[in-house]
Amino acid sequence: MALFGKIENLDDSSKKEEKEITDVEKAKVLIIGSGPAGYTAAIYAARANLSPVMYEGMQPGGQLTTTTEVENFPGYPSGVTGPEMMEDLKKQAERFGTSVRWGMATKADLSQRPFKVTIDDKKVIEAEAVIIATGATAKYLGLEDESKYAGGGVSACATCDGFFYRGKDVAVVGGGDTAAEEAMYLAGLVNKVYLIVRRDELRASKVMQDRVFETKNIEILWEHQTKGLLGDGVVEGAVLVKKQGTPEEEEVKIKIDGFFLAIGHTPNSGIFKDYLKTNEVGYIQTTPGTTKTNVPGVFACGDVQDHVYRQAVTAAGTGCMAAIDAERWLAENPLI
Repeated sequence: MALFGKIENLDDSSKKEEKEITDVEKAKVLIIGSGPAGYTAAIYAARANLSPVMYEGMQPGGQLTTTTEVENFPGYPSGVTGPEMMEDLKKQAERFGTSVRWGMATKADLSQRPFKVTIDDKKVIEAEAVIIATGATAKYLGLEDESKYAGGGVSACATCDGFFYRGKDVAVVGGGDTAAEEAMYLAGLVNKVYLIVRRDELRASKVMQDRVFETKNIEILWEHQTKGLLGDGVVEGAVLVKKQGTPEEEEVKIKIDGFFLAIGHTPNSGIFKDYLKTNEVGYIQTTPGTTKTNVPGVFACGDVQDHVYRQAVTAAGTGCMAAIDAERWLAENPLI
């Protein structure tokens, strides 16, 4: 009797799961992800009477919600916090009729129209067109202090936040082209840049290495790893370990006001890789000058397809492009 009861419970559970996954909704345009790209796509798609449905993802508003001040986005002459700006864009998208929802895309079937995207493993959206705006996630070292000083000196974007450190000392972590570019950019703004390199050489291209070596206010700390950060509410210094694991190992402290991570980003494209072409890192590839992917009717915008600029304003621009591309494509390819 006990075994029979267990079988009944398992069967009921299976039926329940099947019932949940058969919760299907149809949409003209599905926008996956928020942030400047997703919200802008929603604004344009809604104004084109496409009745877009948007799922905001794990981090509504995207990476900008972790930024305290945004001063380089047009229309905010006095600056604005990242969360405030994202809330403004969200309200504008909703004003024109976008259905903005909390939820995360967990599975996608882009093999045929209507495209099927599963939300939170519970609901399926059948969409005539899909706009992917899932962004990218900056890689961190995994230190507890990175979270502790988020918005207080820790940043993963020199172009976004370097302006706030004019005349100060900062550190950049990394040894590749991105780290070299970030260090060069910051060197034009700050007093001094410490480039913290784990190895005894740079992985950056030769031309970028030469530029770094020739910049007087960049000091390279070879064979250094970050142990932690110091400061009362904001970053005031860093604790490093030189030549870790060797007889010459020693602890080094440097005084800094900003700590910049430049060890790469991970595009949030995993659930689409079976259908969409990506580069070796995972960024979705689009037809140059458009947001079109290799699957007709599926468009990608923002940081999930842009590994070069990674700015709010460029993300918003591609969001606009994606909505217009989708509108024109749907007009030419109605789903019968």
